[in-house]
Amino acid sequence: MKVSRPTRQPIAAPAAAALLLSLAIAPAALATNGMNMEGYGPISSAMGGTSMAFDNGTAAVINNPATLSLMEVDNQLDVAIGVLGPKITATSPTGIKAKSQATAFFMPALGYVRRSGPLSYGIGIFGQGGMGCEYDKDSWRGLGFGLENRTEVSIGRLIAPISYKVSDKLSIAATIDYVWVGMDLKMAMTGAQFTDLMSTHHMGQASGTILNSFGQIMSQMPSGTSVDYAYFNFSNNNSFTGEARGYGFAAKVGAVYRPSKGLRLGLTYHSKTSISDLKAPGNSIAFQMNVPGMGAMTQTLAGDIRVRNFEWPAMVAGGIAWEPADGWLVALDLRQVFWASVMREFNMGFSASNAAANGPFAGQTLDATLTQNWKDQTVVQVGVAHRITDALTVRTGFNHGADPVPDNYLNCLFPATVETHVTAGLSWSVTQRSSIHFSYTHGFAKSVTNGGGVTVTHSQNNAQLLFSHSF
Repeated sequence: MKVSRPTRQPIAAPAAAALLLSLAIAPAALATNGMNMEGYGPISSAMGGTSMAFDNGTAAVINNPATLSLMEVDNQLDVAIGVLGPKITATSPTGIKAKSQATAFFMPALGYVRRSGPLSYGIGIFGQGGMGCEYDKDSWRGLGFGLENRTEVSIGRLIAPISYKVSDKLSIAATIDYVWVGMDLKMAMTGAQFTDLMSTHHMGQASGTILNSFGQIMSQMPSGTSVDYAYFNFSNNNSFTGEARGYGFAAKVGAVYRPSKGLRLGLTYHSKTSISDLKAPGNSIAFQMNVPGMGAMTQTLAGDIRVRNFEWPAMVAGGIAWEPADGWLVALDLRQVFWASVMREFNMGFSASNAAANGPFAGQTLDATLTQNWKDQTVVQVGVAHRITDALTVRTGFNHGADPVPDNYLNCLFPATVETHVTAGLSWSVTQRSSIHFSYTHGFAKSVTNGGGVTVTHSQNNAQLLFSHSF
């Protein structure tokens, strides 16, 4: 079943290019299937994120590009805006709550596809996903020292697809994706957590000449000297790019097969990305010691931060789309996301500058890794659509993907815990050429207590609105 759209003339290339450039720095999204979105495009997301074997518009470029060959028009332009509303609370082991102040993220997207005979091709810009939150400096996450805690990880893609209709039964496709990553991090660690990185290594490991110098300074201090905190700080106020940035490429292949009328099968493979290190020059880390008889002594080091080996995982997905009766569509997709191969640890390096203010730490380095050990994730997606009139189609769906983050290693700055979603939406044909599509997703609250006794509760309400025009 498809929303009826007539065949029109091609869009003017300059107009498409201008719109593309206007969205070229579109931010990515805070996601809920791990760091993936539960669905891409409102047609898909309204049906639980299913998309493998039916026409879901130009969002096919980030879902299964072979479904582009199912589009009924020769040229289509889609412009979308999404709003993502996470609700995240971190509760300390003593029961004190800190609510994330990051409660709304806005995400534009764009897709244009043209069909020429059996060939469909075009371009699209989509947010792949991400995660993040922000805790006030006066909350318990500030450790009593007024330290703001903030993360934002965003991944976007500029996608060039090509789909070929081999026969009435089979279509195949591939894409080349240009991928960009932005990351902000303001992370306060207690003295005990930082000591664990240096010695016991339960939650990660730190090394480098900065630690050697730090240890020497500590050894010269009076008995009873302790570490109050360590603070990693690279963040900006830009809504479109993170302070640390990296760039790279990925690819996809896909196919759609129709064994009989009213039944289609879809399959796709998304490659692991190849992204450069995320670089954040001109930032800082800080330490504070509590020295008996002297009080707090703080050292802030200026320098360059680099996040290493951050990649987006490979994924394989397949699905079925069935039209049991005129005006009805039922879809089922299964996805396997290979988080384990890319989320073993969070690896960060710092190089102190030679500035005099860095004192004995000038020119020295620190390497820190936080253990992640994410698991591979299976996502089940189910959706139903019903065309009520020629102009109106309604949709609903369900989405479930087990939390890939081991409870023990969950960090309240990286709350990728939502598992279960219900979805709904509709499409309305405003004219023969134009239609509006809307989706709403609710991610049910999930609470997890980590190895440090911190409980993170995360729920989410998302919506997408898309305007589609055929030519």
